[in-house]
Amino acid sequence: MSTAPAAPPEYKSLTSHLPEPKFVPLPHWRRRSEAEMLERAHAFYKEMDERRTTRHFSSEPVPRELIELAIRTAGTAPSGAHRQPWRFVAVADAELKRRIRAATEEEEYKTYADRMTDAWREALHPLGTDHVKEHLTEAPWLVVLFAEKFGLRADGSQRKNYYVDESVGIAAGLFIAAVHHMGLVTLTHTPNPMAFLRDLLGRGRNEKAVLVMPVGYPRADAQVPDLARLPLEEISEFKV
Repeated sequence: MSTAPAAPPEYKSLTSHLPEPKFVPLPHWRRRSEAEMLERAHAFYKEMDERRTTRHFSSEPVPRELIELAIRTAGTAPSGAHRQPWRFVAVADAELKRRIRAATEEEEYKTYADRMTDAWREALHPLGTDHVKEHLTEAPWLVVLFAEKFGLRADGSQRKNYYVDESVGIAAGLFIAAVHHMGLVTLTHTPNPMAFLRDLLGRGRNEKAVLVMPVGYPRADAQVPDLARLPLEEISEFKV
């Protein structure tokens, strides 16, 4: 039984003019045996543990439907007040990708040359990155994820969105998992600053670019940094 206090009377008075919330039975759920749950959990972990980020993409075409399905999967993420504040812009146009790369490399050169601290350079060193971003034109798709910082009503007035960063982060994770699950690779790229992406892609003043994700097949000679993930005991704590 819940021990939470009852909602204060003034809360009900503030929402009394709104229609009653509608609920439906929880769909598509069935109880599984513990053995089946463990089997599924192990299989999914193994699949995700094989996911790696590469910067070496093949230019081989990828069907649009696969990108659409990855975005649909991302759109199943929970979000604050169900505002769904994510917007995915999928770019296959070669000239637009070229312009995105040129603008990105201009900003990245400034970052690597002037903005980056010694500690930041040291942290990035094992990844072998620099300002050159070949993957932005090599990959058949660039998917740019925007966070809708606030909504815009038809009359131009603003509508508040809630927990935008958290919601968009969850959607990004689902997108990455979907891409890996279907047999493609992606890279989470964060050029900084990223305002130029809003201008190049014609997005609204209420949106902020947060990730550029090239998507495609890995090149035959694709490589990844020789890195290891932290073990369970370093990323978790159990209170039992």
